[in-house]
Amino acid sequence: MKKQGSRGAGEQGSKGRRGDTGTRRSNTNPQPPTTDPSAQKAPLVKAEDIAAEIKRQLSDSSIEAIYRDRILRERTRQYQLRAPARAARVEILHTLLGIELKIGNRRLLCPDLATARYLSVFARLGCDRVAVPYDITQISMIADDLESAWHRLALLVEHFTAGRSERLRSIVHRRLIADARARIDELGAGAKFPQFDQKTRQRPRQ
Repeated sequence: MKKQGSRGAGEQGSKGRRGDTGTRRSNTNPQPPTTDPSAQKAPLVKAEDIAAEIKRQLSDSSIEAIYRDRILRERTRQYQLRAPARAARVEILHTLLGIELKIGNRRLLCPDLATARYLSVFARLGCDRVAVPYDITQISMIADDLESAWHRLALLVEHFTAGRSERLRSIVHRRLIADARARIDELGAGAKFPQFDQKTRQRPRQ
């Protein structure tokens, strides 16, 4: 009788141990993958594809299009801006000497605020030489459109890179700036001095 009792106790002990082991194994089961859509990563998109879509949306309102269609078609003069291709801080300063455009550590004296605003857009692009409208009454209006094009470019970059890395946003922005600068360099800065049509009047023969 004592042997049976000990054997029964042993069987119960072994069953208890087996049950404990089974419980520990069940706690190590992996959790099922989440199905929350917000936890899923955004699909991979190339920077050049985003830049191409932004340029398509800007179309004729881009900086290079304004430069081509509204500036170079009129009489212009050439301006040596010599802005660095790398990103540099661009500021418009009101000093005792007048209006100055600060590009990095360089300061350029401008005849008026409209010209400073006009040149500041091309300084942000890193242009070396640009054409400036000879008619000073047109500069302010064109500067407005250039600044609007610059801000729209920045807003489109923010929109198409929302939820993505800051690195991708910087790559897209740099690519768009480099493309605009290359296009403006390709279009050229026009003549160094404006060309005037001068017709000589000949005296009638006597």
